[in-house]
Amino acid sequence: MAKLNVSPTRMELTKLKARLKTATRGHKLLKDKQDELMRKFIEMIRKNQKLRVAVEEELEAAFKDFLLARAMMSDQTLEAALMMPTESISVDIQKRNIMSVNVPEMEFIRNAEGGSIHPYGYADTSADLDDAIERLHDIMPRLLELAQVEKACMLMADEIERTRRRVNALEYMTIPDLEETIRFIRMKLDENERSSITRLMKVKSMMEAKDQSAAAAR
Repeated sequence: MAKLNVSPTRMELTKLKARLKTATRGHKLLKDKQDELMRKFIEMIRKNQKLRVAVEEELEAAFKDFLLARAMMSDQTLEAALMMPTESISVDIQKRNIMSVNVPEMEFIRNAEGGSIHPYGYADTSADLDDAIERLHDIMPRLLELAQVEKACMLMADEIERTRRRVNALEYMTIPDLEETIRFIRMKLDENERSSITRLMKVKSMMEAKDQSAAAAR
């Protein structure tokens, strides 16, 4: 705790009381925000873990199909089969506010040129390649969702850290310093008031003594 460098006056005391009230209210609001952010962050972390496990399992299955297809097809045939895709994909990114954190909401926009997702004929390719293409096609939305959730977790973690620092600054520095300064000013004002009363009593005593002397002289 450190006393602020202010004049010990009643006006400064009033200002400091108002600042203390604002700081205390701000601390409570930030603490509530931190608690709610932590709750939502934990929910997202759990969702992220489940989604990551599911996506990794599906990707592993798709890669196995590709390995089988590559074992049965020549590199030239495989490259030629995948050279001309029948679908182009773009990403639409919006923002959603969670406790003052703007997290992304992403969605694929698919532009299919043909009725099939397979950009090749079936004569020279294997069924494993078909399965791999289908798995990757189906997993893409979940892969995008995983990226969205992980980015949201990163942004929320940063906001939690910033909020924690503000809460700690208010709790361990600003509020104690204000309280210590208010106590100091109150002590000084009480001391000044006692001194003023003592002086007034002394003046009154001197005037009474003077009046008594004057009366005795008459």
